Amino acid sequence: MSSTTSIADILLIRHAPSLDGGAMAGRRDVAADCSNTAAIDALRARVNIGANDTLHASPALRCMQTAAALWDVSPRQDPSLREQDFGDWEGAPYANLPDIGPLAQHALAAFTPPNGESFDALCARATPALLALPAGRHIIVAHAGIVRTAIGLALGAAHLGLGFSVAPLSLTRLSRDLATGTWAIHAVNWVGQ
Repeated sequence: MSSTTSIADILLIRHAPSLDGGAMAGRRDVAADCSNTAAIDALRARVNIGANDTLHASPALRCMQTAAALWDVSPRQDPSLREQDFGDWEGAPYANLPDIGPLAQHALAAFTPPNGESFDALCARATPALLALPAGRHIIVAHAGIVRTAIGLALGAAHLGLGFSVAPLSLTRLSRDLATGTWAIHAVNWVGQ
């Protein structure tokens, strides 16, 4: 068996900018601003869906709208690909949120917003879906937290994913050799205009 037959090629796309009104979106089902047609066209040109590719998405409205703006293909919706639940911070203006940036990455990953979910818990929820992807090419439209989860998997520690910027409408490409479990990072946070 050729080594390419056991490779899961994983292309992660963060949704278009959230129409969140300047407040934490997280699990709130806010719409996406898909008006940047130049960025959408550039991303579509970079990621052409082939007949054998699978398209997965978080069921969040902003992810479904982004997928629809990019391609005329219905994605497989996976609830485990939803964004982190920020609990009591959901809907709060960004200016009113506490600054937890000084925490070390491992402490930041373990931190749980009041009545919410930690990044570690998000990783525990999303990791099985990412590891279950079979050989082939998979395109996933999801959230920054899901992209960071996948990067953390590739780096061998979930909290390391928190060190990466993930812009709206950006592409991150990883691959996993299913025979060995070895990950490769090919591109992170690619944004075309």
